[in-house]
Amino acid sequence: MAASSSAANSQSPALKTYFKTPEGRYKLLYEKSHPAAVPHHSHGRTVSQLTVAYLKEKPPNQNSAAPSTSSSSGGVRSAAARLLGAGNGSRALSFVGGNGASRGVSGSSRIGGPAGASAGSSCSQITANYDGKGTYLIFNAADTLFISDLNSHDKDPIKSIHFSNSNPVCHAFDPEAKDGHDLLIGLHSGDVYLVSLRQQLQDPGRKLVASQHFNKEGVINNSRCTCLAWVPERDGTFVAGHADGNLYVYEKSKDGTADCSFPVIKDPTQFTVAHVKSSKSNPIARWHICQGSINSISFSTVGTYLATVGRDGYLRVFDFSKEQLIFGGKSYYGALLCCAWSPDGKYLLTGGEDDLVQVWSMEERKTVAWGEGHNSWVSGVAFDSYWSAPNSDESGESVMYRFGSVGQDTQLLLWDLVMDEIVVPLRYHPPGGSPTYSSGSHSAHWENNNIIPAGTLQPSPSMRDVPKLSPVVAHRVHVEPLSGLSITNESVVTICREGHIKIWVRPGHGESNRSNSSSDLAVSSSAVSKDRVVTSSLSSSSIKGSSSSSKQHSTVLFS
Repeated sequence: MAASSSAANSQSPALKTYFKTPEGRYKLLYEKSHPAAVPHHSHGRTVSQLTVAYLKEKPPNQNSAAPSTSSSSGGVRSAAARLLGAGNGSRALSFVGGNGASRGVSGSSRIGGPAGASAGSSCSQITANYDGKGTYLIFNAADTLFISDLNSHDKDPIKSIHFSNSNPVCHAFDPEAKDGHDLLIGLHSGDVYLVSLRQQLQDPGRKLVASQHFNKEGVINNSRCTCLAWVPERDGTFVAGHADGNLYVYEKSKDGTADCSFPVIKDPTQFTVAHVKSSKSNPIARWHICQGSINSISFSTVGTYLATVGRDGYLRVFDFSKEQLIFGGKSYYGALLCCAWSPDGKYLLTGGEDDLVQVWSMEERKTVAWGEGHNSWVSGVAFDSYWSAPNSDESGESVMYRFGSVGQDTQLLLWDLVMDEIVVPLRYHPPGGSPTYSSGSHSAHWENNNIIPAGTLQPSPSMRDVPKLSPVVAHRVHVEPLSGLSITNESVVTICREGHIKIWVRPGHGESNRSNSSSDLAVSSSAVSKDRVVTSSLSSSSIKGSSSSSKQHSTVLFS
């Protein structure tokens, strides 16, 4: 699909500012973007990705290194904070020097300015100490990483970080980081940086401060770093996927510059794991997963399983601790581009170049449903762990899931999944039998009901044998092709590949009842506690009797 002009970033008359769902209307609350002066693709073309970061209050015993600013700048910030007092929530008011206006009341100030500005220029803008909690949108565009305040009305970012030698292409945030170093940034050159989000917000410059550097100048792997993820329940461990099919396991407590070497890969078609010999080396392990790029990775909620999707079109699910392949399956066509776990770890979503969303079962190790509704590649998928089903109660046996997907067709689709209500497609019976539709247990999705053996990569099943889903909502949300989405407890956040963001507030969460503090917002993928109820149980009677029940997921609401 051809890219539209960047001038089309403004709200198009053809795009509505709301869309309807069975439970109510989602409304466009805010838009976020980057300065128009950002040069595009200065180090090669990159697609904007989105990370939603929930920054907690700074622990009293957490001592971060001071940002690299002059003592006079620090004095100005301290004096301004004492003079102006406390601002939004526990966040100090801002003193802004660049554009001559204080914007601390809204809890957001613009720093950095247009791309190409010097960090030491007299127009540098200064912010106060960001010690309070808040929710931030981290996104990349061309050679710059931007940070926006999710709850601010301001469209422009509050912070920009420039990379001179390579473009940032992926990032990941750890809200549970004990030492404050919580933000990973992967570059097109293969380099990986680890920084403190709070320190970046404190510093007025446009360069990274107090960063740890891994795979410096591609010394271990010089292919593009395509994806990053923190390992849940293992403080300080993260993984980095690369465009050559290798994934590396790092420990942030170890020196990222220590010598590290791995044996030559003998058979690039086979999954292999190699460990370093020295306890001081970092990364500590290399997983060779596939030929071609690893496009996306995702950990189950407690970190037991790791899912990867790649250029070869396969989903692979691993037991991370045991370093074993559990199962894998192929797309119907082309590469897989994205994946996401259900909050309970029972199901996986994938999307890719076949324009489909596939639902995979961990129990049965295969595709149990596929969704048709996109007209181009599916670039992002996510479960909504905060959504409550209509007329839900705790007495039923059926579980309903809500998930979303975005694609290069500029559309956001929302889907409802009720496994016990899925209708199995018409299946062929030999002469003498009668073709019927059947529902109920999804173990009857095709004739071979045996569990797939562990470690097996399966071809894609016939589409006639797998239940088909239709979206409950299909809404064109951007002018440009979409590249990702995140779901918080109050909103759905979408981003296009040129780095323009829209925040769609849920029904009943209008601006009038939003707190100025962002403390109630959390990211579905990282802020869900282990004991949280993440899905809603429905009784069969309530599902069938509700006017907005699961039966409605066969009808698409175009808005």
